[in-house]
Amino acid sequence: MKSFGKFLFALIALTMVSFFVSNGLRAAGELDKIKADGKIRVAVFSDKPPFGYVDENGVNQGYDVYLAHRLAQDLLGDPSKVEFVLVEAASRIETLQADKADVVLANFTVTKERAEQVDFAKPYMKVALGVASPQSAPITDVSQLVGKKLIVNKGTTADIYFTNNHPDVELIKYDQNTEAFNALRDGRGVGLAHDNTLLFAWVRGNEGFVTGIDFLGDLDTIAPAVKKGNTELLNWLNEEITKLTQEDFFRKDYEATLLPVYGESVDPNTVIVSK
Repeated sequence: MKSFGKFLFALIALTMVSFFVSNGLRAAGELDKIKADGKIRVAVFSDKPPFGYVDENGVNQGYDVYLAHRLAQDLLGDPSKVEFVLVEAASRIETLQADKADVVLANFTVTKERAEQVDFAKPYMKVALGVASPQSAPITDVSQLVGKKLIVNKGTTADIYFTNNHPDVELIKYDQNTEAFNALRDGRGVGLAHDNTLLFAWVRGNEGFVTGIDFLGDLDTIAPAVKKGNTELLNWLNEEITKLTQEDFFRKDYEATLLPVYGESVDPNTVIVSK
């Protein structure tokens, strides 16, 4: 009888451990694991300049990348100790759930639906939607899109916004930013909806296009995301974002990565989270 009791206790304990592990509820040890690996794995875009892209020398650059190096510096003592994981918009959640990255910094807008699948830290950027279109046929109001083809990236807030609010607009969806913007150049849609912060940069480098709608929907925020239940890393990121905000790091990030692209055409206070 005593042996059976011990067996039952062990079985219950094993079941509880399996439950917590399978649900990703490891209360501690994530930071130690990153330190033991000697690197932090950060998911970023490869084709979304000036936020996350790979330059002509094969080096990751951009606003999100600049932040990733600072995270590595403060967590591991070396800004180079980052392993960049390249993602598409639609694969960001899956990348975390599959443990392919520790943090997503791929211009990830916070939404209620996404927060049910990942944990967001404090925001480091502000954003809204916009619509870019040819200067010869500018889209300045959503009503002009009714019955027309609008280009979006799969899984983005633009995709979600138009699907939920404007079913009378035909969405042409692409996985990669490069594909989407090439489709706009080729006239496969009357416009392209995306983060306004990206469109401001893109139209400055692409003559013949304008951001006819520069603010659509709500003002949203962009934040780091971690796997659901990764509380230790989430808490560290919240403390880190608070510290970086207080030291005005994000204005330095803006000046280093976005200002050369935007010039004086964008008020930095509409983009950065400041103290």
